[in-house]
Amino acid sequence: MTNEELVLELLPDEYWWGGRTADGRSMPYGSSLFIVDLATDLGGNQACPLLISSKGRYVWSGEPFAFAFERSHLKVIGPGPLIQGEGYETLRGAYGYASRTFFPPVPSIPEELLFTAPQYNLWIELLYEPTQEKVLQYAGDVLAHGMPPGVIMIDDNWHEPYGTWTFHSGRFPDPGRMVQELHAMGFKVMLWVCPFVSPDSLTFRRLEPTGILLKDRSGRTAIRKWWNGCSAVLDCTNPQAVRWIHEQLEALQRDYGIDGFKFDAGDPEFYEPDDLSYVPGTTRNGHCEAWARIGLSYPLNEYRACWKLAGQPLAQRLKDKNHEWEGNGLDSLIPDGLAQGLLGYAYTCPDMIGGGQYESFSVDRLDPELFVRYAQCSALFPMMQFSAAPWRVLDEEYLRYCIEAARLHARFGSEIRELAKAASVTGEPILRHMAYEFPGEGMEAVQDQFMLGSTLLVAPVVTRGARARQVMFPAGTWAGDDGSVVVGPANLLIDVPLGRLPWYRKQ
Repeated sequence: MTNEELVLELLPDEYWWGGRTADGRSMPYGSSLFIVDLATDLGGNQACPLLISSKGRYVWSGEPFAFAFERSHLKVIGPGPLIQGEGYETLRGAYGYASRTFFPPVPSIPEELLFTAPQYNLWIELLYEPTQEKVLQYAGDVLAHGMPPGVIMIDDNWHEPYGTWTFHSGRFPDPGRMVQELHAMGFKVMLWVCPFVSPDSLTFRRLEPTGILLKDRSGRTAIRKWWNGCSAVLDCTNPQAVRWIHEQLEALQRDYGIDGFKFDAGDPEFYEPDDLSYVPGTTRNGHCEAWARIGLSYPLNEYRACWKLAGQPLAQRLKDKNHEWEGNGLDSLIPDGLAQGLLGYAYTCPDMIGGGQYESFSVDRLDPELFVRYAQCSALFPMMQFSAAPWRVLDEEYLRYCIEAARLHARFGSEIRELAKAASVTGEPILRHMAYEFPGEGMEAVQDQFMLGSTLLVAPVVTRGARARQVMFPAGTWAGDDGSVVVGPANLLIDVPLGRLPWYRKQ
């Protein structure tokens, strides 16, 4: 296939966004060298073949492309066709046209409870050793500490060997009763699943002759190295494989009352360009997309890796973050969340509060201030997700601040749900860049505050030890959480004691 090439000269004061969620801190593009190839690396998170500009320009392709910002030019190279448009005046105008034209929204949303209450993922607490007793204990502790019930996610190793999606009988002696108890407590239940099949399992021996496992270029069943070992991979371009997956998941729903699934992995890196998949010529990104389409059958879903499918009712979590202030930590939540929205992924969830990379997260390294600021930063995202139990790792004061953040999210839950419903019709982000909502007010480089919808300005603290921070207020009158009233435009230094998440409502 012959590549197409597109070269655009950057306009004065023009800023660009797009490509990969994981590059949020590098956005907006245009002021320095930046190079990415969407065909080789999606950065472990969502991506979309879209670039959009503050001057109302866009670039789109149905296929993964490479792009580079250098020497006042944007160069895009890909298998094409490369579609370029202009004349839409603003970032919002360019995004709106691209959304309507290339990935129009589906008029339905993921499970409402994902938006209206905090989520509780058991990964950090239980790692690879979840049990029925520990799951029920965590849920009970949530309620005992005055936190709202929500979706509870039972993570890796609840099951028999990978691909054998049945509860491990030793760790879960009566999963049906467990789910009933969780439902009675007000929770909905998700299970972690992935597209891998352990090669020494009975499931593998049954599936290999059916042809639904991915084959390498030699025609043998592909065995791929991933973070938990070496496994075969379900070929989700094969309708028979898709049917088999749904049969397993629907059995869990029917037999135990499971409400939904966390669909992990599916990253393009686990596929090779010359794999002999069911659909000839499928790209690695195409396999990622095929795995993501599985989740469309389940309103209660979650993805971390996703190619295209913007506008679809899929909950999209940011990739695992570290327990740190800078780098792949707290300071990346807002810019990456903003990037998700500008790529068409409206139903965004930050990573687990405190960080989801368990190697960087332990009690002896815990920073309680960082944990609290993680919770506050997440509280007015469309979703928020706890994992490490704040009642275990924090003292009474810091725990109180986390409980307040959880309750604040629940307090705004109905408003967030309505914003999600609006996004399913308009395609607009729920979490919005300041420059998206207020073009021409010099906010393109702002990365530490955001708009929730069109009226709520949120300015979390993402800097260690900060008890004051700058907030940029657009034109208008803004009523603050602390009772203050600000008339914009203004750039003010505000007080941010540890117990405060600053937010302002436009009047």
